[in-house]
Amino acid sequence: MRKTRHGCAGLAFAAALATASFVTTGCGAHYLLATDDPPAPAIPPSAISPNVLVVSIDGLRPDAIATFGVPTLQRLIREGSYTLAASTILPSKTLPSHTSMLTGLTPEHHGVLWNNVVTADADEVGTPTVFAVARAQGYRTAAFYSKAKFEPLQQPGSLDYSQAPGGWFGKWSASRTMTDVEVYLESARPNLLFVHLPDPDTAGHAQGWMSPAYGHAVAQADAAVARLLAAADRAYGAGAYTIIVTADHGGHDRDHGSDDPRDVTIPWIAWGHGVKAGELPASRVRTMDTASTIIWLLGVDEPANWAGTPVLDAFATPVVAGGTGR
Repeated sequence: MRKTRHGCAGLAFAAALATASFVTTGCGAHYLLATDDPPAPAIPPSAISPNVLVVSIDGLRPDAIATFGVPTLQRLIREGSYTLAASTILPSKTLPSHTSMLTGLTPEHHGVLWNNVVTADADEVGTPTVFAVARAQGYRTAAFYSKAKFEPLQQPGSLDYSQAPGGWFGKWSASRTMTDVEVYLESARPNLLFVHLPDPDTAGHAQGWMSPAYGHAVAQADAAVARLLAAADRAYGAGAYTIIVTADHGGHDRDHGSDDPRDVTIPWIAWGHGVKAGELPASRVRTMDTASTIIWLLGVDEPANWAGTPVLDAFATPVVAGGTGR
């Protein structure tokens, strides 16, 4: 990959797609576009779904879904498979948690214990992500991050397209990110699409978790999920994709990161192709299981060192011989 710089003025999302392989704008935003083509995807016979969408709503506490009555997430719970008692890792912080979510590893193994943006352009995630594993099998991959601290997860060679804001406090709203996702899906059909929505975390730090401002932010994220479903129906066709909605952590007061249940308890919802409706068994789903479930849905072999386990109870399709999971 090569890096080029462009000024902020007029740097549209579509322009980034049309120009360089790795664009760092004058205002710091990072747009990654692969110039190499992976092998033509040959969907394995063991694949449950050829198109998997994953949404991480930053800082979403499970109890906020009912408390604030957000319609889209309530619909996905009603029609899909879910648990409101999944767990994230310690430290329950954004970048360590997302790294576990996207690598299937615990922090002790992926080594990402930092959570600041100051060194994001120099920090590296040295273990392969789900994007690298899927793309090596010919799947198309894309990731839309809404915080600058995610730059280390934009691993060259693992993503057909990715973007993240720049700057020490770089952050994009759920609405802004979803606008870019909608534009992207007008012409692209990634088999694995990840979308990060930051609003609840932002409001939680500013006004407190479960505050009115936090409730408004949860509603904004819920509206973004509704837009994603509509865009996915147009791009893939209704019923032709599976979506997982989860979070990196919860929160209490105006912070998170501890082992407080309000910090480490997260929602985990599967909906769409192959999903069996109903509440998942009491056994807890962990954030590492998201990576394992993605790879299992795509019919790809999971790396041997992953700590995650596919959440098989969420799906109606029979498990292939030798499959494992909960």
